[in-house]
Amino acid sequence: MNPIKLALTYLRIGVLNEMQYRINFFIQLLQSFISVATGLIGLSLVFGQVKKLAGWSRPELLAVMGVHLLMGGVIRSIIQPNMERLMDDVRNGTLDFVLTKPADAQILVSVHEFRFWQLVDVIVGIVVISIAFIQLNGTLGILQFFGFLSALIMGGIMLYSVWLMVTSISFWVIRVQEISNLFEGLYAAGRWPVGIYPSWLRTGLTFLVPVAFAVTIPAEALTNRLTGTSLLIALGMTLLFVVLSRGLWRLGLSNYSGASS
Repeated sequence: MNPIKLALTYLRIGVLNEMQYRINFFIQLLQSFISVATGLIGLSLVFGQVKKLAGWSRPELLAVMGVHLLMGGVIRSIIQPNMERLMDDVRNGTLDFVLTKPADAQILVSVHEFRFWQLVDVIVGIVVISIAFIQLNGTLGILQFFGFLSALIMGGIMLYSVWLMVTSISFWVIRVQEISNLFEGLYAAGRWPVGIYPSWLRTGLTFLVPVAFAVTIPAEALTNRLTGTSLLIALGMTLLFVVLSRGLWRLGLSNYSGASS
């Protein structure tokens, strides 16, 4: 079964389901505006005391906030709903229905749910990035755009891989919701460049929960800070996380007994 066609089919079903609850659009829009307002208040407080934060100007930090919002929308619309459903399926034994289908089980559990209205965060994030770019008086060249897009995609893949690894723990441990909450708390730290944090936290946000690769590095591409070395490291980390998540997923499946046991 073609994985792209399969994903598009579930995407269409997800959109149709979400369209039944259009009030959710306004709720999500309000939540996005609150998030933006909170971020702007934080920036105002910081730059009321200093002119730069760890070498980042106010428009540059606005770009970081925009990328954080955009990636958060991707997580909450595609990654998180599917991983939460997978946890429930493993706990209830209903993963059997997925495993009996003629398609790769990892692809199926990764595209089954889609929360359309969460894409409001993606749109708001793009708007914030655009405003930041205007304030920077920058011009987006082809290489700069390619670097930004590549970093964004690789960051998204890494975050998906981490979510899958965390979720795969549910094959052995029943209560993993607390670990998911910890992930969300760590991702919230990505609202600021990881360079402002202590070295131990910076290491964790780079190599354990790759917030640096998902938020800071794409923002560096927009602000002419990104180097080819950083992109190569991001590529290597992406491949590593994909291999690790696939391995843990397959190991978890081998320990899954299902509802029939």
